[in-house]
Amino acid sequence: MAQRILVGTRKGTFAVEKVDGAWSPRLLGHAGSGVNFVARDPNTGTLWALLGHGHWGAKLSRSTDDGATWQDAPQITYPEGARHYADVLPVEGAEPPKQRPIKASTLLKLWVIAFGGDGRIYVGTIPGGLFVSSDGGESFELNRPLWNHHSRGGDLFTTDGTGDTHWWGTPASEGEFAPGIHSIAVDAQDPKRVLVAISTAGVLETRDGGETWVGRNRGMLNDYLPDPAAEWGHDPHFVELCPAQPDHVWQQNHSGVFYSSDGAATWKRVSKPEQGVHFGFPVAVDERDGRTAWLVPGKSDAQRTAIDGALFVARTRDGGETWETLRQGLPQEHAYDVVYRHALANSGPLLCFGSTTGNLYVSEDGGDSFVAAAHNLPPIYSVRFG
Repeated sequence: MAQRILVGTRKGTFAVEKVDGAWSPRLLGHAGSGVNFVARDPNTGTLWALLGHGHWGAKLSRSTDDGATWQDAPQITYPEGARHYADVLPVEGAEPPKQRPIKASTLLKLWVIAFGGDGRIYVGTIPGGLFVSSDGGESFELNRPLWNHHSRGGDLFTTDGTGDTHWWGTPASEGEFAPGIHSIAVDAQDPKRVLVAISTAGVLETRDGGETWVGRNRGMLNDYLPDPAAEWGHDPHFVELCPAQPDHVWQQNHSGVFYSSDGAATWKRVSKPEQGVHFGFPVAVDERDGRTAWLVPGKSDAQRTAIDGALFVARTRDGGETWETLRQGLPQEHAYDVVYRHALANSGPLLCFGSTTGNLYVSEDGGDSFVAAAHNLPPIYSVRFG
């Protein structure tokens, strides 16, 4: 069982470890810098941190000595000629442009990192690029088939594309509104199968190691679209699959909680708004039982706080047919936390999540009860065991 939690925050990387029966936090690196995501590569043991410097921009950092020292890794850059359709925000009284402008693509944010059983390393970025390394992180290459996908407007390297894109922006990057890849779920039993989720577009899947991609949005609903069941234009907040039962896939979406038992071929909305189980950002899936999942719900997009001032975790054991609300050890009044999409993780019976108020909570019994493992950390962006 993992006994260390890696925590990425607005002002550094932290490790929270169990020492003499109690959880204890310590600064592991990147003091004062934004750390969007931190995780350990299970293939090599290398620690990776995705930094968002206010001055220096997005940078990859890695440690080969378990966090004792950190070095700049080979950096991710968009290749020459990479372009994307720019978002044009509506202006009151002005006619929208007939065609969205095309702009050169540059790296705005490193958002998530994932590792395949074949040794590949995947990084998702804003503005919507999936970068892949096959040499342990010594170099990264943009996955062109996804970048040139028809849902995104086709090949903008050599043409002006179709003029039509379904990849819309996310405000997760300061200074620009652009689509972003925030979820990369690699099938533990078949490393050539990878799911990615984009804000805002939906879910895509490859089964041939990234050579081809297909949309996986059937059954998803976006309540804000003229056609809620449209093929594209969905806003997943996080997507995860069960390692032992990879046909079981879960999604916390802007428009509810969605579950698939057929490998994301179809989705079913399993929200229970009357229990507060609907809006939120993260989802964690049991490692062996694909019908078991956990969420940390929030009130709404307009009010990103705990519901009615009380923080709770929602758990299902039956594929979302029923939900439990787990509150023992969590604040039940004056709680204004929200939990970001990467800030919930599980490992066996261990479950942990971190909040925007810098609190980290850990359960050692699958969520039945929690203890506060750390207070007063900077706002928490990601938690992962490792």
